[in-house]
Amino acid sequence: MSDTLPTTRLDGKVALVTGAGRGIGRGTALALAEAGAEVVGWSRTAGEIESLVSEIEEAGGKARAQVVDVTDDARVREAVGELDRIDVLFNNAGTNKPQDFLDVDVESLDTVLDLNIRAAFIVAQAVAARMIEQGDGAIINMSSTMGQVGGPKRSVYCTTKHAIEGLTKALACELGPKGVRVNAVAPTFIETPMTAPMLANEDFRNFVVGMIPLGKVGLPADVAGAVVFLASPAAAMINGASLLIDGGWTAH
Repeated sequence: MSDTLPTTRLDGKVALVTGAGRGIGRGTALALAEAGAEVVGWSRTAGEIESLVSEIEEAGGKARAQVVDVTDDARVREAVGELDRIDVLFNNAGTNKPQDFLDVDVESLDTVLDLNIRAAFIVAQAVAARMIEQGDGAIINMSSTMGQVGGPKRSVYCTTKHAIEGLTKALACELGPKGVRVNAVAPTFIETPMTAPMLANEDFRNFVVGMIPLGKVGLPADVAGAVVFLASPAAAMINGASLLIDGGWTAH
């Protein structure tokens, strides 16, 4: 076996990204394409995902769009069946509805649990079946700093991301012997359309930055680099890990 530095290139690989229309998903899809992968982008919004494909193709990469609502089990399995192979899954689609614990309504609870846990589980299950047939693959789940710690107005979100941490470890144990690596990325607050309303509050932004020893909020590219690494041969011995991208938040 070669002892040279392994590559982070993904040439010849097919990478599926859920929630690829905007924010972290879009940024990561672009990074995976730049690393050589053919990107399959999933989004509920056709316009967003089609513009992603155009951007990748204009840069010389390969991509295709599938309009998929990840909470629709039948469509998830249908869309997976339309692909010849899947080498990488970035299981990214998710949401957050910050509320005081005593004010959490059932509709908001169900929405966040359904997308962040149930849909992520079903997507991973459908894709893992294909990867097992192939004999290899890499799944990267979207966790969060809030999957490691707690926070005010984050009771539901923390619940979902702690669940993703557990799912990642369980799948790493079960799927590893079948050639499928499963890891997670756990970012702090990242500048995205979802976090923009929260970070627009000066007091809240100051609180967030004060919790991060690096003294800044993250960017989608910070997460994208970690996903490309975990998907690549350079991470061939990494399985069941959660890579913190939090600027030191959890080091306190």
